[in-house]
Amino acid sequence: MKVLFIDSTHPRLLEMLQNAGFDCTYAPEKNKEELLEIFPEFDGFIIRSKFKLTKTELDIASNLKFIGRVGAGLENIDVEYAESKGIRCFNAPEGNRDAVGEHAVGMLLTLFNNLCRCNWEVRNGMWRREENRGIEIMGKTVGIIGYGNMGGAFAQRLKGFGCNVIAYDKYKFDYTDKYCQEKQLEDLFEQCDILSLHVPQTDETMFMVNDQFLNQFKKPIFLINTARGKVVRIADLVKNLKSGQVKGACLDVLEYEKTSFEDLHASELPAEFQYLIEAENVLLSPHVGGWTHESNIKLSEVTAQKIIDEFAS
Repeated sequence: MKVLFIDSTHPRLLEMLQNAGFDCTYAPEKNKEELLEIFPEFDGFIIRSKFKLTKTELDIASNLKFIGRVGAGLENIDVEYAESKGIRCFNAPEGNRDAVGEHAVGMLLTLFNNLCRCNWEVRNGMWRREENRGIEIMGKTVGIIGYGNMGGAFAQRLKGFGCNVIAYDKYKFDYTDKYCQEKQLEDLFEQCDILSLHVPQTDETMFMVNDQFLNQFKKPIFLINTARGKVVRIADLVKNLKSGQVKGACLDVLEYEKTSFEDLHASELPAEFQYLIEAENVLLSPHVGGWTHESNIKLSEVTAQKIIDEFAS
C-alpha cells in the first residue's frame, strides 16, 4: 500500500511502516495544492494538523483506505464522511496521555504554590514567604470531565496526593476504578474544588464551559484545560475569574490559539487574553501538554502499529 506523509513526524513512524512493507512517500514540504495533485495515487495518509481533510479533499483521494492522525484529536478530519467511504481513521491518544497527565499535575502544582512568581522574585532579590503561602491538593475534590486516555492518566497521577477524584463521561459507563469514582455532572457541580477538562473538540463540546456552566458550581473552582481551546469560552472564563467564581486557571490551550501572538503588539491582543497574561492566578502554556520528547516517539509508534495491525499483509 502506498502511504503519503502530509506532515512531518518522528522517523520511527516511517521506519515501522516501511519495515512492514508499506511504500511511503515523505512529503511534508509540499503545499496543499501540490499534495492534492497526487492524492489519488495513495492508499493511506499520515497527517498532523497541516490542513483539514474535508469532503472535498477526501473525494479527490479516490483510492484512500486509511488516515493516520499522529495525535489525539480528529477534529481536522471529516470522520463521518471518511467512514461512509470505508476509510479507516486512526488517532493515537495512547501516545501522549502520560505527557498530558503529568503536564496537568505540573500546572496545578505550579499555580497552587506560586512557583512562577516565586522564581521571579527570588531571582530579583525578593524573599516573600507569607505572600507566597501555597495551597495543597490534599483533601480537595478534583472533578474530571472526559475519562478516556487523558482523563485517566491525570487521575492516575493524582492518586498519591490524597485528594478525592471524581469523573463524568457522557459516553462511558461503569468506569469507577482505583483512581476515581464515576459520577454524574450534577455531582461535579456540587462537589468540585478543581475541574480538569479532557474532552475532544466536537460540536457538542464547543464552548461547553461558558458563563452558565461555570455558575452551576456550588463552590468557587480552579479550572484546568489541557484538552482543546474552543471547549472554554475565554470571555466567560475571564468574567468568572473577576467575580471569584473561578479562583484560578491553568490553560494549555486557548480558543484563539491560531493567532500569531508573537507578531502582535500588546495593544492589539484580545482584551480577554490581555487580562489572562496579567492575572497572577492564571497559568498559561502554548499547547505543549502532550509535547514531550517521549510522546513524540510514542505517538508515531502507536499510529504505525494501528495501521500495521489493520492493513499489513
